[in-house]
Amino acid sequence: MAKSKELNIQEATICPSTIQMLEKAQKDGVQISFHRANDMAACPIGAVSACCKNCSMGPCRMSPKDPYAKVGVCGATIDTIGARNFARMVVAGAAAHTDHGMGMLDCFKEVAHGKVDGFRIKDEQKLKEVCGYLDIPITVEVDGEVKEREILELASELAEELEKTYTQVEGEIPFMKRVPEKTLERWRELGIVPRGAMRELMEMMHRTHIGVDQEYVNISRQFQRAALSDGWGGSMVATEISDILFGTPKPIDAYVDMGCLEEKQVNVVINGHEPIMFEAMIDSVNDPKMIEKAKAAGAEGLNLAGMCCSGAEVLMRHGVPHAGNFMSTEALLVTGAVDAMAVDVQCIKQGLSPVAECYGTPFITTNYRAHIEGATHIQLDESNPRECVDQVVELAIERFKNRSKPIEIPQNKHIGIHGFGHESILYHLGGTYRPSYRPLNDAIISGRIRGVAGVVGCTNPRVKHDWVHTEVVKELIKNDVLVLQTGCSTIAIGKAGLLTPEAAKFAGPGLAEICETVGIPPVLSLGSCVDNSRILIAASAVLKEGGLGERLSDLPVAGSAPEWMSEKAISIGQYFVSSGVYTVFGAAFPVTEGTKFKEHLFSGLEEEVGGMWDFAVDPYEHAAKMIAHIDKKREALGINVKQERKLFDMADRREL
Repeated sequence: MAKSKELNIQEATICPSTIQMLEKAQKDGVQISFHRANDMAACPIGAVSACCKNCSMGPCRMSPKDPYAKVGVCGATIDTIGARNFARMVVAGAAAHTDHGMGMLDCFKEVAHGKVDGFRIKDEQKLKEVCGYLDIPITVEVDGEVKEREILELASELAEELEKTYTQVEGEIPFMKRVPEKTLERWRELGIVPRGAMRELMEMMHRTHIGVDQEYVNISRQFQRAALSDGWGGSMVATEISDILFGTPKPIDAYVDMGCLEEKQVNVVINGHEPIMFEAMIDSVNDPKMIEKAKAAGAEGLNLAGMCCSGAEVLMRHGVPHAGNFMSTEALLVTGAVDAMAVDVQCIKQGLSPVAECYGTPFITTNYRAHIEGATHIQLDESNPRECVDQVVELAIERFKNRSKPIEIPQNKHIGIHGFGHESILYHLGGTYRPSYRPLNDAIISGRIRGVAGVVGCTNPRVKHDWVHTEVVKELIKNDVLVLQTGCSTIAIGKAGLLTPEAAKFAGPGLAEICETVGIPPVLSLGSCVDNSRILIAASAVLKEGGLGERLSDLPVAGSAPEWMSEKAISIGQYFVSSGVYTVFGAAFPVTEGTKFKEHLFSGLEEEVGGMWDFAVDPYEHAAKMIAHIDKKREALGINVKQERKLFDMADRREL
């Protein structure tokens, strides 16, 4: 290991399992991302000023404080350069989710056409519901008799319609039909309704080329359009198709943390973001033939665990345990108990490869988009996914048989309830026969629930791992704010024990009362980062239920990504802001202080679309800003006075 500065482990993370593995890594002489972040200072140019490297006349560094660095060689201002850099982050993040969604759609089309053996449509009801949103007829009249259409016929037509999300060059992408009317009206006025993801992302990259779009407000209009093509397009398609193919999640008990590994079993860990490989792996590890091979090698069986967002998807669909979020991925390998780690795309650290080599763990890439130096590549063929995943399991069994490194598994695991979404929230609030958001709206109007917050996103070694997420969420629920979670943030909160109904004891009296009545936690786990579209759908349903305004921007809601680190997070944040949601980021923010572009993001956008960005590193300031915004929206709705509870007599009931 290269000589490095001493890492203060207790200040790096609050996760006991990660602390234990950092201590072991130091004893073993192994470096992981916490050490690298400790050794490497953030680039001062990127941190405090604007840098443009879009042509070879630079790179140009600009600062609002330096009179000789106000414009680049081409004359581009610091605001133009800041907007172009931010736009390219939005495009990269939106492209990641959009490509994920298109991959899911490709698989769905193959299933609809009967070309895939390993998968089938598991949720026919969800298929019909999505068709209904898009005005695809579910029934057909034959000889005067109305009959339901064949499932595969419906699936084929739905796939054709959803493909417009990506390839259409004019008009509006299909899921614009789900956007609340007044919000969509405003987008049309501003010219930011997405036509098709490929067009929006291509146009944004063209506009940020040297000498094209050089006015920060105009650039921002297009990056909003690109972000909306993600949240209401690529991401939403990915979520809906995953539900149709693999089942719509329902609340389920499941464990998180490194204690999910089993020393006497073959441990296979899947890390990434697309559920296709993971779903096939579930079949493989439950195949009696594979289990028999594991036992023949001396193991008690096969143990499957997830990490990052593909792990979050199977956590909520099948209860497969989740071993840790983004900043714990390398630390998990340090246990010595991982017999194989297979990955697909997004948030896969290249540093996993050398750490896996240190512990003799097979590290396997499976997606043609994402090869990693030092990894074994076994290509996943979606028409026959078992061929790939069975090879991964066999490599894991072989490694178990020849384990040579000491095993140290942290004995920490925490149960929680995962798998909430639009459908399950409806059910929990209204039951089978009267599913409705009315009880939630009434609870918000009466003040028992102050508002709703989405706390999402990555973990980042530039702040204390898991701590900011946890403290923000604790502050919110303490102040009667119902919290919705996705992505790596969910795992941090699961480890903190806040995903059980018993966690209502940490909530304010109003939220606690609702949780105890309905039987839900004060924090609802909704899935992976691509599943942020579930929050958009739920917010739209709350608005449609009535009593809380006409636009998404009227709702007493706020968004947060306390430890974000990826370009996907910027795209997510932007599509929430453009949808009308006040959104606070922590850790850092990729704009330069003292610029007109920064002011546009942090105040100007509120006038345009109703949402705006904000920033706070300290978790208590972070939560306080969200609560203040929720109160501002309650004030505007005229509901910021807590209503007295009244027992109705018979005369009251008749009047009602």
